[in-house]
Amino acid sequence: MARDPVCGMTVSKESAPAKEMYKGHTFYFCSDACRQKFDENKDKYATPAAMLM
Repeated sequence: MARDPVCGMTVSKESAPAKEMYKGHTFYFCSDACRQKFDENKDKYATPAAMLM
């Protein structure tokens, strides 16, 4: 399991609708909308706590 860094929802790594690599970490998203929001301000959402999930 992983946590969507934008909305905080728990998502399955295997079935997450979207994922993206950034700074050597894979981030998983509950939707394309959350992935797009992440793309607009990656440093806001790619916090050290988010990278631990």
